[in-house]
Amino acid sequence: MKEDVNHYCNHHQHRNILSFILVQITIIAAAAVPFSDQSPSVPDYGDALSKSLLYFESQRSGRLPHGQRVSWRHHSALLDGLEQGVDLVGGYYDAGDNVKFGLPMAFTITMLSWGVIEYGDDMAAAGEYHHALEAIKWGTDYFVKAHTSPNVLWVQVGDGDTDHYCWQRPEDMATSRRAYKVDEKNPGSEVAGETAAAMAAASIVFRRTNPHYAHLLLQHAQQLFEFGDKYRGRYHESVKAAKGFYPSTSGYNDELLWAALWLYKATTNQTYLNYALQNAHHFGGATWAVKEFSWDIKYAGLQLLASTLLRDETTRHDNHSRNILETYRSKAEYYLCANLNKNVGNDNVQLTPGGLIYIRQWNNLQYASSAAFLLTVYSDHLRSTNRQLACSAGGHVDPSEILGFVRSQVDYVLGKNPMETSYLVGYGKRYPKRVHHRGASTASYKSHEGFIGCVQGYDIWYRKRNPNPNVLVGAVVGGPDEKDRFRDVRENHMQTEACTYNTAALVGVFARLNRLEEEEDDPFDEYSSSTIASM
Repeated sequence: MKEDVNHYCNHHQHRNILSFILVQITIIAAAAVPFSDQSPSVPDYGDALSKSLLYFESQRSGRLPHGQRVSWRHHSALLDGLEQGVDLVGGYYDAGDNVKFGLPMAFTITMLSWGVIEYGDDMAAAGEYHHALEAIKWGTDYFVKAHTSPNVLWVQVGDGDTDHYCWQRPEDMATSRRAYKVDEKNPGSEVAGETAAAMAAASIVFRRTNPHYAHLLLQHAQQLFEFGDKYRGRYHESVKAAKGFYPSTSGYNDELLWAALWLYKATTNQTYLNYALQNAHHFGGATWAVKEFSWDIKYAGLQLLASTLLRDETTRHDNHSRNILETYRSKAEYYLCANLNKNVGNDNVQLTPGGLIYIRQWNNLQYASSAAFLLTVYSDHLRSTNRQLACSAGGHVDPSEILGFVRSQVDYVLGKNPMETSYLVGYGKRYPKRVHHRGASTASYKSHEGFIGCVQGYDIWYRKRNPNPNVLVGAVVGGPDEKDRFRDVRENHMQTEACTYNTAALVGVFARLNRLEEEEDDPFDEYSSSTIASM
Protein backbone atom coordinates (compact mmCIF):
# COMPACT_ATOMS: atom_id res chain seq x y z
CA MET A 1 0.00 0.00 0.00
CA LYS A 2 1.32 3.41 -0.90
CA GLU A 3 -0.73 6.41 0.15
CA ASP A 4 1.57 9.36 0.83
CA VAL A 5 3.50 9.98 -2.35
CA ASN A 6 4.74 13.55 -2.62
CA HIS A 7 4.27 14.99 -6.07
CA TYR A 8 3.10 18.38 -7.14
CA CYS A 9 1.36 20.24 -9.90
CA ASN A 10 3.75 23.14 -10.10
CA HIS A 11 7.02 21.20 -10.39
CA HIS A 12 8.97 23.18 -7.78
CA GLN A 13 10.23 20.01 -6.08
CA HIS A 14 13.84 21.03 -6.38
CA ARG A 15 13.11 24.20 -4.42
CA ASN A 16 10.58 22.87 -1.91
CA ILE A 17 12.00 24.14 1.38
CA LEU A 18 12.93 27.61 0.17
CA SER A 19 9.68 27.92 -1.77
CA PHE A 20 7.61 26.82 1.20
CA ILE A 21 9.24 29.40 3.50
CA LEU A 22 8.84 32.18 0.98
CA VAL A 23 5.23 31.26 0.32
CA GLN A 24 4.38 31.22 4.00
CA ILE A 25 5.90 34.67 4.44
CA THR A 26 4.03 35.89 1.38
CA ILE A 27 0.74 34.43 2.60
CA ILE A 28 1.04 36.16 5.95
CA ALA A 29 1.96 39.46 4.35
CA ALA A 30 -0.87 39.19 1.85
CA ALA A 31 -3.59 38.10 4.27
CA ALA A 32 -5.42 41.34 3.71
CA VAL A 33 -5.55 41.00 -0.10
CA PRO A 34 -9.27 41.17 -0.89
CA PHE A 35 -11.29 38.93 -3.15
CA SER A 36 -13.99 40.23 -5.42
CA ASP A 37 -17.71 39.75 -4.78
CA GLN A 38 -19.33 36.53 -3.63
CA SER A 39 -19.91 33.42 -5.73
CA PRO A 40 -23.49 32.38 -6.51
CA SER A 41 -25.29 30.48 -3.76
CA VAL A 42 -26.97 28.12 -6.25
CA PRO A 43 -24.39 26.34 -8.42
CA ASP A 44 -24.78 26.54 -12.19
CA TYR A 45 -23.22 23.30 -13.40
CA GLY A 46 -23.90 24.12 -17.04
CA ASP A 47 -21.91 27.33 -16.75
CA ALA A 48 -19.13 25.47 -14.93
CA LEU A 49 -19.05 22.89 -17.74
CA SER A 50 -18.76 25.57 -20.43
CA LYS A 51 -16.00 27.39 -18.58
CA SER A 52 -14.06 24.23 -17.82
CA LEU A 53 -13.81 23.36 -21.50
CA LEU A 54 -12.83 26.90 -22.40
CA TYR A 55 -9.81 26.58 -20.11
CA PHE A 56 -8.09 24.13 -22.43
CA GLU A 57 -7.93 26.77 -25.15
CA SER A 58 -5.87 28.91 -22.76
CA GLN A 59 -3.34 26.08 -22.42
CA ARG A 60 -2.86 25.44 -26.13
CA SER A 61 0.62 25.43 -27.56
CA GLY A 62 1.33 25.86 -31.27
CA ARG A 63 -0.55 27.63 -34.03
CA LEU A 64 -4.00 28.54 -32.74
CA PRO A 65 -7.03 27.81 -34.96
CA HIS A 66 -9.39 30.41 -36.40
CA GLY A 67 -12.07 29.34 -33.94
CA GLN A 68 -9.90 30.11 -30.89
CA ARG A 69 -12.20 31.65 -28.27
CA VAL A 70 -9.57 32.75 -25.76
CA SER A 71 -8.51 35.97 -27.45
CA TRP A 72 -5.62 36.90 -25.14
CA ARG A 73 -3.58 33.92 -26.34
CA HIS A 74 -1.61 33.82 -29.63
CA HIS A 75 0.57 31.40 -31.56
CA SER A 76 3.54 30.03 -29.59
CA ALA A 77 6.34 27.47 -29.72
CA LEU A 78 6.11 27.15 -33.50
CA LEU A 79 9.61 25.66 -33.79
CA ASP A 80 9.18 22.89 -31.23
CA GLY A 81 11.09 19.80 -32.35
CA LEU A 82 12.93 21.57 -35.17
CA GLU A 83 16.31 21.10 -33.52
CA GLN A 84 15.67 17.33 -33.35
CA GLY A 85 14.21 17.14 -36.85
CA VAL A 86 10.65 16.32 -35.77
CA ASP A 87 7.42 18.33 -35.76
CA LEU A 88 6.34 18.74 -32.15
CA VAL A 89 4.23 21.86 -32.60
CA GLY A 90 0.98 21.70 -30.64
CA GLY A 91 -0.18 20.01 -27.47
CA TYR A 92 -0.79 21.63 -24.10
CA TYR A 93 1.21 23.49 -21.50
CA ASP A 94 0.46 21.59 -18.32
CA ALA A 95 0.09 24.44 -15.84
CA GLY A 96 1.38 27.96 -15.27
CA ASP A 97 4.66 27.50 -17.10
CA ASN A 98 5.60 26.89 -20.73
CA VAL A 99 6.85 23.30 -20.70
CA LYS A 100 5.03 20.45 -22.41
CA PHE A 101 5.23 17.41 -20.13
CA GLY A 102 3.96 14.25 -21.81
CA LEU A 103 2.84 12.26 -18.75
CA PRO A 104 0.36 14.77 -17.26
CA MET A 105 -0.77 15.80 -20.75
CA ALA A 106 -1.66 12.21 -21.56
CA PHE A 107 -3.49 11.77 -18.26
CA THR A 108 -5.45 14.94 -19.01
CA ILE A 109 -6.60 13.50 -22.34
CA THR A 110 -7.47 10.14 -20.77
CA MET A 111 -9.68 11.85 -18.20
CA LEU A 112 -11.33 14.13 -20.76
CA SER A 113 -12.03 11.10 -22.97
CA TRP A 114 -13.41 9.05 -20.10
CA GLY A 115 -15.68 11.95 -19.24
CA VAL A 116 -17.04 12.05 -22.79
CA ILE A 117 -17.45 8.26 -22.89
CA GLU A 118 -19.56 8.34 -19.74
CA TYR A 119 -21.33 11.69 -20.11
CA GLY A 120 -21.08 12.70 -23.75
CA ASP A 121 -24.85 12.83 -24.13
CA ASP A 122 -25.06 15.21 -21.17
CA MET A 123 -22.39 17.40 -22.75
CA ALA A 124 -24.30 17.38 -26.03
CA ALA A 125 -27.50 18.39 -24.24
CA ALA A 126 -25.59 21.33 -22.74
CA GLY A 127 -24.21 22.31 -26.17
CA GLU A 128 -20.62 21.47 -25.22
CA TYR A 129 -19.96 18.14 -26.96
CA HIS A 130 -18.08 19.71 -29.85
CA HIS A 131 -15.86 21.70 -27.51
CA ALA A 132 -15.08 18.55 -25.53
CA LEU A 133 -14.00 16.73 -28.67
CA GLU A 134 -11.89 19.71 -29.72
CA ALA A 135 -10.11 19.66 -26.36
CA ILE A 136 -9.34 15.97 -26.73
CA LYS A 137 -8.23 16.19 -30.36
CA TRP A 138 -5.81 19.03 -29.63
CA GLY A 139 -3.99 16.58 -27.39
CA THR A 140 -4.26 13.46 -29.54
CA ASP A 141 -3.12 15.30 -32.67
CA TYR A 142 0.04 16.13 -30.78
CA PHE A 143 0.50 12.53 -29.59
CA VAL A 144 0.27 11.29 -33.18
CA LYS A 145 3.11 13.68 -34.08
CA ALA A 146 5.11 12.73 -30.99
CA HIS A 147 4.91 8.99 -31.71
CA THR A 148 7.31 9.05 -34.65
CA SER A 149 7.93 5.30 -34.86
CA PRO A 150 6.61 2.23 -33.02
CA ASN A 151 9.30 2.40 -30.34
CA VAL A 152 9.93 6.15 -30.16
CA LEU A 153 7.80 8.65 -28.25
CA TRP A 154 8.74 12.29 -27.68
CA VAL A 155 7.64 13.00 -24.12
CA GLN A 156 8.76 16.52 -23.25
CA VAL A 157 9.50 19.84 -24.90
CA GLY A 158 11.21 22.52 -22.84
CA ASP A 159 13.35 22.47 -19.74
CA GLY A 160 11.66 23.10 -16.43
CA ASP A 161 14.71 24.56 -14.72
CA THR A 162 15.41 27.25 -17.30
CA ASP A 163 11.70 27.87 -17.77
CA HIS A 164 11.28 28.64 -14.08
CA TYR A 165 14.04 31.22 -14.21
CA CYS A 166 11.85 33.30 -16.51
CA TRP A 167 8.39 34.80 -16.25
CA GLN A 168 7.36 35.05 -19.89
CA ARG A 169 4.12 34.50 -21.73
CA PRO A 170 4.45 31.56 -24.16
CA GLU A 171 4.35 33.88 -27.16
CA ASP A 172 7.74 35.34 -26.09
CA MET A 173 9.59 32.25 -24.87
CA ALA A 174 13.36 32.66 -24.94
CA THR A 175 14.13 29.55 -22.90
CA SER A 176 15.29 26.12 -24.05
CA ARG A 177 12.88 24.19 -26.26
CA ARG A 178 14.91 21.02 -26.26
CA ALA A 179 12.81 17.92 -26.91
CA TYR A 180 13.20 14.62 -25.05
CA LYS A 181 12.19 11.13 -26.12
CA VAL A 182 11.95 7.57 -24.85
CA ASP A 183 12.97 4.65 -27.04
CA GLU A 184 14.30 1.09 -26.84
CA LYS A 185 17.58 2.14 -25.20
CA ASN A 186 15.95 4.78 -23.00
CA PRO A 187 12.57 3.32 -22.01
CA GLY A 188 9.67 5.09 -20.41
CA SER A 189 6.88 2.64 -19.65
CA GLU A 190 4.81 5.10 -17.59
CA VAL A 191 4.51 7.72 -20.28
CA ALA A 192 4.16 5.14 -23.06
CA GLY A 193 1.42 3.38 -21.12
CA GLU A 194 -0.45 6.58 -20.24
CA THR A 195 -0.26 7.85 -23.82
CA ALA A 196 -1.55 4.47 -25.01
CA ALA A 197 -4.43 4.75 -22.54
CA ALA A 198 -5.21 8.29 -23.71
CA MET A 199 -5.26 7.33 -27.38
CA ALA A 200 -7.28 4.17 -26.75
CA ALA A 201 -9.88 6.08 -24.73
CA ALA A 202 -9.97 8.84 -27.35
CA SER A 203 -10.47 6.27 -30.10
CA ILE A 204 -13.73 5.28 -28.39
CA VAL A 205 -14.78 8.93 -28.33
CA PHE A 206 -14.15 9.47 -32.05
CA ARG A 207 -15.45 6.10 -33.23
CA ARG A 208 -18.84 7.51 -34.22
CA THR A 209 -17.95 10.98 -35.54
CA ASN A 210 -14.55 10.25 -37.11
CA PRO A 211 -13.96 6.50 -37.53
CA HIS A 212 -10.80 6.92 -39.63
CA TYR A 213 -9.21 9.06 -36.94
CA ALA A 214 -10.37 6.64 -34.24
CA HIS A 215 -8.65 3.80 -36.10
CA LEU A 216 -5.44 5.85 -36.36
CA LEU A 217 -5.48 6.54 -32.62
CA LEU A 218 -6.06 2.88 -31.85
CA GLN A 219 -3.09 1.83 -33.98
CA HIS A 220 -0.84 4.23 -32.10
CA ALA A 221 -2.24 3.08 -28.77
CA GLN A 222 -1.53 -0.57 -29.53
CA GLN A 223 2.02 0.16 -30.66
CA LEU A 224 2.72 2.30 -27.61
CA PHE A 225 1.43 -0.35 -25.23
CA GLU A 226 3.60 -2.99 -26.87
CA PHE A 227 6.59 -0.65 -26.69
CA GLY A 228 6.03 0.25 -23.04
CA ASP A 229 5.54 -3.39 -22.05
CA LYS A 230 8.43 -4.85 -24.06
CA TYR A 231 11.00 -2.22 -23.11
CA ARG A 232 10.27 -1.61 -19.46
CA GLY A 233 11.83 1.24 -17.53
CA ARG A 234 10.96 4.32 -15.52
CA TYR A 235 10.70 7.31 -17.79
CA HIS A 236 12.20 9.88 -15.43
CA GLU A 237 15.39 7.80 -15.34
CA SER A 238 15.59 8.07 -19.13
CA VAL A 239 14.45 11.69 -19.23
CA LYS A 240 16.31 13.33 -16.36
CA ALA A 241 14.69 16.68 -17.18
CA ALA A 242 11.35 15.29 -15.98
CA LYS A 243 12.60 13.97 -12.65
CA GLY A 244 12.31 17.19 -10.67
CA PHE A 245 8.83 17.95 -11.98
CA TYR A 246 6.81 14.82 -12.81
CA PRO A 247 8.66 11.83 -11.34
CA SER A 248 6.84 8.53 -11.40
CA THR A 249 6.82 7.52 -7.76
CA SER A 250 4.43 4.59 -8.19
CA GLY A 251 6.40 2.99 -11.02
CA TYR A 252 5.04 1.86 -14.37
CA ASN A 253 3.01 -1.23 -13.47
CA ASP A 254 -0.14 0.80 -12.90
CA GLU A 255 0.16 2.53 -16.28
CA LEU A 256 0.61 -0.80 -18.07
CA LEU A 257 -2.52 -2.24 -16.43
CA TRP A 258 -4.39 1.02 -17.10
CA ALA A 259 -3.41 0.96 -20.78
CA ALA A 260 -4.34 -2.71 -21.16
CA LEU A 261 -7.81 -2.12 -19.71
CA TRP A 262 -8.44 0.88 -21.96
CA LEU A 263 -7.29 -1.12 -24.98
CA TYR A 264 -9.68 -3.88 -24.00
CA LYS A 265 -12.53 -1.38 -23.80
CA ALA A 266 -11.54 0.02 -27.20
CA THR A 267 -11.09 -3.31 -28.98
CA THR A 268 -12.78 -6.06 -26.88
CA ASN A 269 -9.64 -8.05 -27.72
CA GLN A 270 -9.35 -10.71 -25.03
CA THR A 271 -5.55 -10.44 -25.10
CA TYR A 272 -5.66 -7.13 -23.28
CA LEU A 273 -8.08 -8.35 -20.65
CA ASN A 274 -5.94 -11.42 -20.08
CA TYR A 275 -2.94 -9.15 -19.56
CA ALA A 276 -4.79 -7.26 -16.81
CA LEU A 277 -5.97 -10.52 -15.23
CA GLN A 278 -2.65 -12.36 -15.39
CA ASN A 279 -0.68 -9.42 -14.01
CA ALA A 280 -3.27 -8.32 -11.46
CA HIS A 281 -1.31 -9.44 -8.41
CA HIS A 282 2.26 -9.09 -9.67
CA PHE A 283 1.63 -5.52 -10.87
CA GLY A 284 -0.33 -4.47 -7.81
CA GLY A 285 -3.71 -3.97 -9.43
CA ALA A 286 -5.35 -6.50 -7.14
CA THR A 287 -3.16 -5.79 -4.10
CA TRP A 288 -2.60 -2.03 -3.83
CA ALA A 289 -5.22 -0.27 -1.70
CA VAL A 290 -4.81 3.47 -2.19
CA LYS A 291 -6.56 6.67 -1.19
CA GLU A 292 -5.61 8.89 -4.12
CA PHE A 293 -5.90 8.89 -7.91
CA SER A 294 -3.67 11.16 -9.96
CA TRP A 295 -1.41 11.60 -13.00
CA ASP A 296 1.09 9.43 -11.14
CA ILE A 297 -0.93 6.83 -9.24
CA LYS A 298 -3.50 5.14 -11.50
CA TYR A 299 -4.44 2.20 -9.31
CA ALA A 300 -7.82 3.47 -8.13
CA GLY A 301 -8.85 4.34 -11.68
CA LEU A 302 -7.82 1.02 -13.21
CA GLN A 303 -9.34 -0.91 -10.30
CA LEU A 304 -12.65 0.83 -10.86
CA LEU A 305 -12.42 0.30 -14.61
CA ALA A 306 -11.75 -3.41 -14.08
CA SER A 307 -14.60 -3.78 -11.62
CA THR A 308 -17.11 -2.49 -14.16
CA LEU A 309 -16.18 -5.41 -16.43
CA LEU A 310 -17.97 -7.80 -14.08
CA ARG A 311 -21.18 -7.04 -15.96
CA ASP A 312 -19.67 -8.02 -19.35
CA GLU A 313 -20.76 -11.26 -21.02
CA THR A 314 -17.12 -12.28 -21.57
CA THR A 315 -16.45 -12.52 -17.83
CA ARG A 316 -19.89 -13.45 -16.54
CA HIS A 317 -19.41 -17.23 -16.90
CA ASP A 318 -15.65 -17.42 -16.22
CA ASN A 319 -15.18 -18.00 -12.51
CA HIS A 320 -11.40 -17.45 -12.54
CA SER A 321 -11.71 -14.11 -14.32
CA ARG A 322 -14.57 -13.07 -12.08
CA ASN A 323 -12.55 -13.84 -8.94
CA ILE A 324 -9.70 -11.61 -10.10
CA LEU A 325 -12.08 -8.85 -11.13
CA GLU A 326 -13.77 -9.14 -7.74
CA THR A 327 -10.38 -8.52 -6.14
CA TYR A 328 -9.94 -5.46 -8.34
CA ARG A 329 -13.37 -4.32 -7.20
CA SER A 330 -12.55 -4.73 -3.51
CA LYS A 331 -9.57 -2.39 -3.94
CA ALA A 332 -11.62 0.10 -5.93
CA GLU A 333 -14.27 0.13 -3.25
CA TYR A 334 -11.64 0.64 -0.56
CA TYR A 335 -10.65 3.86 -2.35
CA LEU A 336 -14.26 4.97 -2.76
CA CYS A 337 -15.15 4.22 0.87
CA ALA A 338 -11.99 6.01 2.06
CA ASN A 339 -13.05 9.17 0.26
CA LEU A 340 -16.56 8.85 1.62
CA ASN A 341 -15.09 8.34 5.13
CA LYS A 342 -16.86 5.00 5.39
CA ASN A 343 -13.85 2.80 6.17
CA VAL A 344 -13.02 1.58 9.67
CA GLY A 345 -10.42 3.44 11.73
CA ASN A 346 -7.73 5.46 10.01
CA ASP A 347 -8.34 4.05 6.55
CA ASN A 348 -10.13 7.21 5.45
CA VAL A 349 -9.19 10.37 3.61
CA GLN A 350 -8.98 13.53 5.70
CA LEU A 351 -11.73 16.08 5.19
CA THR A 352 -11.26 19.76 5.92
CA PRO A 353 -13.65 21.38 8.43
CA GLY A 354 -15.62 22.61 5.41
CA GLY A 355 -15.93 19.05 4.04
CA LEU A 356 -13.30 19.02 1.23
CA ILE A 357 -11.22 15.93 0.50
CA TYR A 358 -7.70 16.74 1.63
CA ILE A 359 -4.61 14.75 0.62
CA ARG A 360 -1.72 17.24 0.73
CA GLN A 361 -0.96 20.94 0.61
CA TRP A 362 0.40 21.09 -2.94
CA ASN A 363 -2.39 21.33 -5.49
CA ASN A 364 -4.85 19.43 -3.32
CA LEU A 365 -7.83 20.01 -5.61
CA GLN A 366 -6.44 17.58 -8.16
CA TYR A 367 -7.25 14.78 -5.70
CA ALA A 368 -10.71 16.07 -4.85
CA SER A 369 -11.48 16.45 -8.56
CA SER A 370 -10.32 12.97 -9.52
CA ALA A 371 -12.17 11.45 -6.55
CA ALA A 372 -15.36 13.25 -7.57
CA PHE A 373 -15.08 11.75 -11.04
CA LEU A 374 -14.49 8.16 -9.91
CA LEU A 375 -17.28 8.40 -7.35
CA THR A 376 -19.65 9.72 -10.02
CA VAL A 377 -18.82 6.95 -12.46
CA TYR A 378 -19.15 4.25 -9.83
CA SER A 379 -22.40 5.65 -8.51
CA ASP A 380 -23.87 5.29 -11.99
CA HIS A 381 -22.41 1.80 -12.27
CA LEU A 382 -24.05 0.80 -9.00
CA ARG A 383 -27.34 2.27 -10.12
CA SER A 384 -27.23 0.40 -13.44
CA THR A 385 -26.48 -2.91 -11.69
CA ASN A 386 -28.95 -2.30 -8.85
CA ARG A 387 -26.22 -2.50 -6.23
CA GLN A 388 -25.04 -0.51 -3.24
CA LEU A 389 -21.52 0.17 -2.03
CA ALA A 390 -20.51 -1.90 1.00
CA CYS A 391 -17.88 -0.23 3.21
CA SER A 392 -15.97 -1.65 6.17
CA ALA A 393 -17.55 0.80 8.63
CA GLY A 394 -20.77 -1.13 8.17
CA GLY A 395 -23.95 -0.57 6.25
CA HIS A 396 -24.43 0.11 2.58
CA VAL A 397 -24.08 3.37 0.69
CA ASP A 398 -26.77 4.13 -1.83
CA PRO A 399 -25.77 5.53 -5.27
CA SER A 400 -27.73 8.69 -4.49
CA GLU A 401 -25.73 9.22 -1.33
CA ILE A 402 -22.51 8.85 -3.27
CA LEU A 403 -23.68 11.45 -5.77
CA GLY A 404 -24.67 13.65 -2.88
CA PHE A 405 -21.10 13.54 -1.61
CA VAL A 406 -19.83 14.30 -5.11
CA ARG A 407 -22.09 17.29 -5.21
CA SER A 408 -20.71 18.50 -1.88
CA GLN A 409 -17.19 18.39 -3.33
CA VAL A 410 -18.16 20.16 -6.54
CA ASP A 411 -20.21 22.78 -4.72
CA TYR A 412 -17.22 23.42 -2.48
CA VAL A 413 -15.08 24.05 -5.57
CA LEU A 414 -17.76 26.37 -6.95
CA GLY A 415 -17.95 28.54 -3.85
CA LYS A 416 -19.89 26.75 -1.13
CA ASN A 417 -16.99 26.79 1.30
CA PRO A 418 -15.75 28.76 4.34
CA MET A 419 -13.86 31.23 2.11
CA GLU A 420 -17.01 31.76 0.01
CA THR A 421 -14.88 31.75 -3.11
CA SER A 422 -14.97 29.67 -6.26
CA TYR A 423 -11.81 27.78 -7.10
CA LEU A 424 -12.97 27.48 -10.71
CA VAL A 425 -11.49 30.66 -12.16
CA GLY A 426 -14.00 32.92 -13.87
CA TYR A 427 -16.98 31.21 -12.26
CA GLY A 428 -19.20 33.39 -10.11
CA LYS A 429 -18.17 36.79 -8.85
CA ARG A 430 -15.56 35.70 -6.34
CA TYR A 431 -12.63 33.63 -7.56
CA PRO A 432 -8.79 33.80 -7.54
CA LYS A 433 -7.59 36.86 -9.43
CA ARG A 434 -3.84 36.27 -9.16
CA VAL A 435 -3.45 32.80 -10.60
CA HIS A 436 0.16 31.63 -10.81
CA HIS A 437 0.24 31.56 -14.61
CA ARG A 438 2.69 33.25 -16.95
CA GLY A 439 0.33 34.00 -19.80
CA ALA A 440 -2.62 35.11 -17.68
CA SER A 441 -0.55 37.38 -15.45
CA THR A 442 1.20 39.19 -18.34
CA ALA A 443 -0.22 41.66 -20.85
CA SER A 444 -1.84 39.83 -23.76
CA TYR A 445 -0.02 39.67 -27.08
CA LYS A 446 -2.82 41.61 -28.77
CA SER A 447 -2.56 44.52 -26.34
CA HIS A 448 1.23 44.44 -26.11
CA GLU A 449 2.96 42.89 -29.12
CA GLY A 450 6.38 44.03 -27.98
CA PHE A 451 8.75 41.40 -26.62
CA ILE A 452 8.62 40.88 -22.84
CA GLY A 453 11.94 39.54 -21.60
CA CYS A 454 12.71 36.84 -19.07
CA VAL A 455 13.64 39.05 -16.11
CA GLN A 456 11.36 41.84 -17.30
CA GLY A 457 8.37 39.57 -16.77
CA TYR A 458 9.32 39.00 -13.13
CA ASP A 459 10.02 42.67 -12.50
CA ILE A 460 6.93 44.12 -14.16
CA TRP A 461 4.24 41.43 -14.00
CA TYR A 462 5.00 38.66 -11.52
CA ARG A 463 5.45 40.93 -8.51
CA LYS A 464 2.39 43.07 -9.18
CA ARG A 465 -0.24 42.98 -6.48
CA ASN A 466 -2.93 43.77 -9.06
CA PRO A 467 -5.20 41.07 -10.46
CA ASN A 468 -4.02 39.28 -13.58
CA PRO A 469 -4.81 41.23 -16.76
CA ASN A 470 -6.22 38.03 -18.33
CA VAL A 471 -8.74 35.73 -16.66
CA LEU A 472 -7.81 32.04 -16.91
CA VAL A 473 -11.44 30.99 -17.26
CA GLY A 474 -12.20 27.40 -16.30
CA ALA A 475 -8.94 26.70 -14.50
CA VAL A 476 -9.16 24.81 -11.21
CA VAL A 477 -6.42 26.13 -8.94
CA GLY A 478 -4.58 24.17 -6.28
CA GLY A 479 -7.10 25.25 -3.66
CA PRO A 480 -7.23 25.73 0.11
CA ASP A 481 -5.22 24.15 2.90
CA GLU A 482 -6.36 21.59 5.49
CA LYS A 483 -8.21 24.29 7.42
CA ASP A 484 -9.99 25.70 4.36
CA ARG A 485 -7.70 28.73 4.20
CA PHE A 486 -6.70 30.22 0.86
CA ARG A 487 -4.64 33.26 -0.11
CA ASP A 488 -4.96 34.76 -3.57
CA VAL A 489 -1.29 35.57 -4.07
CA ARG A 490 0.61 34.91 -7.30
CA GLU A 491 3.69 33.70 -5.41
CA ASN A 492 1.56 31.14 -3.58
CA HIS A 493 1.96 28.51 -6.29
CA MET A 494 0.92 25.72 -3.89
CA GLN A 495 -2.61 27.13 -3.97
CA THR A 496 -2.94 29.46 -6.97
CA GLU A 497 -1.38 27.43 -9.77
CA ALA A 498 -3.82 25.51 -11.97
CA CYS A 499 -3.18 22.31 -13.93
CA THR A 500 -4.93 20.78 -16.91
CA TYR A 501 -5.71 17.53 -15.09
CA ASN A 502 -7.42 19.39 -12.24
CA THR A 503 -10.08 20.62 -14.64
CA ALA A 504 -10.13 17.55 -16.90
CA ALA A 505 -11.45 15.33 -14.10
CA LEU A 506 -14.37 17.69 -13.42
CA VAL A 507 -15.63 18.14 -16.99
CA GLY A 508 -17.63 14.91 -16.93
CA VAL A 509 -18.83 15.55 -13.38
CA PHE A 510 -20.14 19.01 -14.31
CA ALA A 511 -22.05 17.45 -17.22
CA ARG A 512 -23.56 14.76 -15.01
CA LEU A 513 -24.62 17.20 -12.28
CA ASN A 514 -26.03 19.59 -14.84
CA ARG A 515 -28.35 16.86 -16.10
CA LEU A 516 -29.40 15.99 -12.55
CA GLU A 517 -30.08 19.62 -11.76
CA GLU A 518 -32.51 19.74 -14.65
CA GLU A 519 -34.43 16.67 -13.51
CA GLU A 520 -37.56 17.16 -11.46
CA ASP A 521 -36.59 14.96 -8.53
CA ASP A 522 -33.57 15.94 -6.47
CA PRO A 523 -31.73 12.81 -5.20
CA PHE A 524 -29.60 14.85 -2.82
CA ASP A 525 -32.14 15.89 -0.21
CA GLU A 526 -30.98 13.15 2.15
CA TYR A 527 -27.37 14.30 1.93
CA SER A 528 -27.25 17.46 3.99
CA SER A 529 -24.34 19.46 5.35
CA SER A 530 -24.93 17.78 8.70
CA THR A 531 -23.98 14.46 7.09
CA ILE A 532 -20.58 15.87 6.15
CA ALA A 533 -20.14 17.34 9.62
CA SER A 534 -20.67 13.91 11.16
CA MET A 535 -17.87 12.30 9.17
